[in-house]
Amino acid sequence: MVSRCPHRSSRNDPQAEQCAAMTTPTPATPMCDRLRALGRWNPAWQPFYELDPAWTERFMAMGAAPMLSGVLDPKVIEFIAIAVDASCTHLYAPGVRRHIRQALALGATAEEITAVLQLTSVLGIHTMSLAAPILQEELGPVDATGGLA
Repeated sequence: MVSRCPHRSSRNDPQAEQCAAMTTPTPATPMCDRLRALGRWNPAWQPFYELDPAWTERFMAMGAAPMLSGVLDPKVIEFIAIAVDASCTHLYAPGVRRHIRQALALGATAEEITAVLQLTSVLGIHTMSLAAPILQEELGPVDATGGLA
């Protein structure tokens, strides 16, 4: 059962009775269950699963389907997951560790994982490729010596 009642933890709260009407059966969550069974469930997902299992199921079904479809080799999936978790916009160390371990277990080499990390680091160059021209525009014309005109 999923309760959306803010008074559910207080047994003596008279408003808790009103919350009985807000309690709904927990929907089936086969994708979430499958991810747990495969050992791919992240404990950080549990709070939002508890708040809304139906939404979590739809989200996981959308995100996990390509990983579970068999189209990509499992090692390639781990490489992609390493890149996403290590990217400068994400920086999720527990995921990086989990996916490196899984990639190694699937036969990845240190050189392959290093190459994934090197490719991922290129994301950071976009800070300069975006901001340097803006800085130049804001500074105005530059003379031949590199100084401001």
